[in-house]
Formats: sequence, C-alpha cells, structure tokens
Amino acid sequence: MRTSPALRAARIWALAGLILLTVNLRAAITCIAPLLTDLQHTFHLGSFATSLLTTLPVLCLGVFAALAPPLSRRIGTEGAITLALALITTGILLRTIPSAPALFAGTVLAGAGIAIGNVMLPAVVKQHFAHRVGSLTGVAMTLMAASGAVAAGLAVPLDRTAGWRIALAVWAIPSAAGTLLWGPLARPGEGKRRKRPRRSHGPTVSRSPLAWAVAVFLGLVSLTFYVLVSWLPEIMQNTGVHPAQAGTMMSVMLLIGIPMGYLIPVLAARLEDQKPLVITIAMLKISALTGILLVPGTPWLWVILLGLATGSAFPLAITLLTLRSPDPETAAQMSGMAQTSGYLLAGAGPLTIGLLHSASGGWTLPLLLLLGVVVPEAAVGMKAARNGFVVSAGSGAVWCSSLCCEEGVPVVPLRVRSRPRRAPWPGMRNRSGCGGWSR
Repeated sequence: MRTSPALRAARIWALAGLILLTVNLRAAITCIAPLLTDLQHTFHLGSFATSLLTTLPVLCLGVFAALAPPLSRRIGTEGAITLALALITTGILLRTIPSAPALFAGTVLAGAGIAIGNVMLPAVVKQHFAHRVGSLTGVAMTLMAASGAVAAGLAVPLDRTAGWRIALAVWAIPSAAGTLLWGPLARPGEGKRRKRPRRSHGPTVSRSPLAWAVAVFLGLVSLTFYVLVSWLPEIMQNTGVHPAQAGTMMSVMLLIGIPMGYLIPVLAARLEDQKPLVITIAMLKISALTGILLVPGTPWLWVILLGLATGSAFPLAITLLTLRSPDPETAAQMSGMAQTSGYLLAGAGPLTIGLLHSASGGWTLPLLLLLGVVVPEAAVGMKAARNGFVVSAGSGAVWCSSLCCEEGVPVVPLRVRSRPRRAPWPGMRNRSGCGGWSR
C-alpha cells in the first residue's frame, strides 16, 4: 500500500521533531558540571550553592514532570512540546547573564522544560510511531545519551576558547530550532478539541500497581545513575586511580550508554516480556559494585560493567513506559507520574550518598547502600516487565489477571459492549471467553 505524499511529509516532520526534542533533553544539564570551577569563581559560590546547582536540575525533573499531562490535555501534545522547548531556550539564555540569581533561575526554567519534554517523549513515540516503538525509542535514547556526552565534552574547550557564557549559550541553538519546528504543529485549543474518554473523579493511572512498578523502577534506576555521575570519579580515586583517569572513566561509562540506548529498546520491544533484561542489568550492577569493593585493582572492568548496566537500565525504563501504555494519553499520564515520583526519588540519591560518605569517612557504606538498592530495583523491575497494559478506565487504571486470562495474561477492557473487528493495538488477539483483546 502506497503512502500519500502528505502522510510521508507528516511522518518526516514528526521524525525531525522527535530528533530535535531528544537532543535537547540532556545537553542543558550535562554542560554545567564541567564548568563548575569557573562558575564557582565567577559567582563566588559556596559549597552548598554549588551542590544545589548540580542537584537542582534533577529535582526540577521530578517537580515539573507533573505539569506535562494537564498541559497536554489543555494545549495538545504539540503545544506542550513547543512550550517545553521554549522554556529550555529561555533558561539557557538566562543563565548567560552574569548574575547568580539568573544562573539559578535559568537552571530552573531549563529543568522545567526538560521535565515536560521527558514526559511527552513516550507520548510522541506512541502517537506518531506506534508500530515502531522499539526502534524509535532506541533512536531517542541514543540521541539523548549522545547529546549529553557531546555537551559535557565540548563545555571545557568552548569555555577556554570563548568563555563560559558561550559554552552555555550554544545549546540554545538546537532548542530554538526545535521550538520553531514544533510551533506550527501546535494549534490553540487542540487539546480541548481532541476527543478523550470520560474519566471519573479521582486518580486513574495512580491506582495501578503496574504503573507504580514502572515508576519505582525508573526512580531507582535514575538514583543509581545520578549517584554514579556525581561520585564515580571520587570513588575511583579512592581506589588509587589518578584524578584525570577517574574523569575519563566516567566519560567511558557514559559513552557505553550510547549504543545501549538504541539496542535495549529494540530488544525490549521484541521480547514477550522484559524480565531477562531486568535480571541481566541487576547482575551487572551487583558484579561491578562488588568488584569495586573487593577487587579494586581492575577498575576499568568495573567501569565497563557499570556502563553496560546504567546504559541499559534507563532506556529499558523509558521503553516500559511506552510498552505498558495502550494509547498516547495513557503514555503521557504514566510518564508524568513515573517521572515525578522517580526523579524526586533520584534527586535524593547523590546528596544521601555524599552525606553517608562524609559520616563514614569512606566509600564502603555508600557502595553497600547502592548494592542494597539493586534488590528493590530488580523486584519492581520484574513486576514492570510483565506483559500487559495499564488502562485508564472509568474506575481507574486496570490490570486484569482474572481467570479468563491464561496464566495471568492481562486483558485490555473495552469501553464498548460490542467487540471490534480489528485489534485495538498491534500484537493483540481475541481470546474467546474473555471480555476484551489481549496480547
């Protein structure tokens, strides 16, 4: 069947929009850490203010993620993404003003935009690329990881050649381009015009144990990642690694996540369930953290294992948000709930580990705590990896494992009495005796 030129053009436009969205969801965060020394001297920041500057973006990801679903319902998906990219652009430019309040205010604005964009990403994939969830999520994760690594890598060279203001301001270019691309797609009142199912008063997705499993999994995965990004150089220096080499180790850990960001979503979408991936990630983390504690003489091996684990865990969590959602609206709701709770949980990680290190005088207890986090992460990950959907029904989000389902296979309840002729989602089939379609 041939695709019409108009539909082909719309898909190309949506793909370009997806690319410009994802490349702006990390750069404004990762370009700050390499410039901390210059920013400290420029703005006379103390240790608390510096720690706040590094923690603030993660906290913003949790606080402002809750705004994305209502924004999407009110102004549409495209309008919410346009607003997110405009906030990122404004925040980046505001940070170039030589004023400490402007630096922090710009960080908050950019963090708010990134939070909204993070939440809308699964909804965009579900809405525009429903039949290619795995590959397009993989592309998005790869671009996100690559842009973050490039922003971190270019920060110091740009600072030395043109100053810290240019090193920060350059990332307003892709965010402004994204705003211009998504702007024409955002039409006033679009969210109100779209037909949505009636909802009862009270929570919907928040009633689902499956949705909470995905949310907690994302939170624990993010907690470990941001702890390692914040403290891995210090941890490796404690084992006898030279400071310069320790910084290189963190870059290698992040670079490993670039190919994993594509491979894991594609693999996850092809699997019946994602439990093998959850188990593999947990074993990699346990091996790496235990190795740092007991066999510190082979640090590169443990860094590579950590890169494989953290580079796989976050893309898997984001992919689960899409795989467990039957439609873009539910994807946005789940993404908002998961990222709000998840990033708030993750934001406490670096500070907690830092305080534990200061109290204990070493890294043994912090590493043991990270090892302990792997256990609940694997437990909720196994639940989140079960094949099925979170469905926003009138009585709340539903996870069906009744006797009409074989071996607890979830059934998607239908709002209509008659059974549709075609499956409501690819890969679903009609089971006789059940009240809906199932996978």
